[in-house]
Amino acid sequence: MATVAEICGVLRAIAPPDLAESWDNVGLLLGDEGADVGRLMTCLTLTEDVAEEAVSAGVGLVVTHHPLFFRPVKRLTSADAEGRVVLSLLRAGIAVCSAHTSWDSAVLGINQQLAELLGLQGIGVLRKPAAGGEGGGGRYGELSESVSVGDFGVRAGQLLGATGVQLVSGGRAVRRVAVACGAAAEYLRDAAERGCDTLVTGEARFHAALEARALGLNLVLVGHYASERRGVEVLAGCLADRLLGVECFASRRECDPLISGFVVAGGG
Repeated sequence: MATVAEICGVLRAIAPPDLAESWDNVGLLLGDEGADVGRLMTCLTLTEDVAEEAVSAGVGLVVTHHPLFFRPVKRLTSADAEGRVVLSLLRAGIAVCSAHTSWDSAVLGINQQLAELLGLQGIGVLRKPAAGGEGGGGRYGELSESVSVGDFGVRAGQLLGATGVQLVSGGRAVRRVAVACGAAAEYLRDAAERGCDTLVTGEARFHAALEARALGLNLVLVGHYASERRGVEVLAGCLADRLLGVECFASRRECDPLISGFVVAGGG
């Protein structure tokens, strides 16, 4: 076993809080620092289903990617999903710790994993951390050969188990690729400055798609869940390697809320 505080210390070493964005909320968000933990679970988002899984599995700590709280909390009641999640965890004595953009940007974090999974070579950091040091926002590198944006999108979707992939063509073949997990179209200009022809991220707004096209960049949207889920599984493994006597596993119930397919309205 290990205490909540000890596990949070290990997590800080893996995903240093200094790498988190200023708007983020990482670290211990709920629970008793001194409580003993024999089992912990990682997840992308603490939904009601995931909270039920944590309670049923008898875990003492949930390590989330997306923070349980982003904004100041005015009330916690059973009238809404967030309140029900928190109340159920409190009743079960389950603590919650978050590693969000700190894990995205860590040396071995999600963006590094994405770059390696996509087969990029000569991987570099897309945006260096303001505080200096290792890690940083996004990654970039080169494929061994140029491919069409369509072929690259199919390959990326297959590698990540995406339910669907959206593409914006910048009118160029794919060779020098930037990656930034989640919803990270703010890295478009960083990608352009690094000489990239393509940015891979999870999701983006309509105007970001227009910006990509104006910059002559391909934009490959693999889905928010698909871009980050593997990182949750890797994090469970990293914690297991460092926490002897603590069972660490990724949520088995969590799934992508988006499904592939489309609906066409008929004329009347």
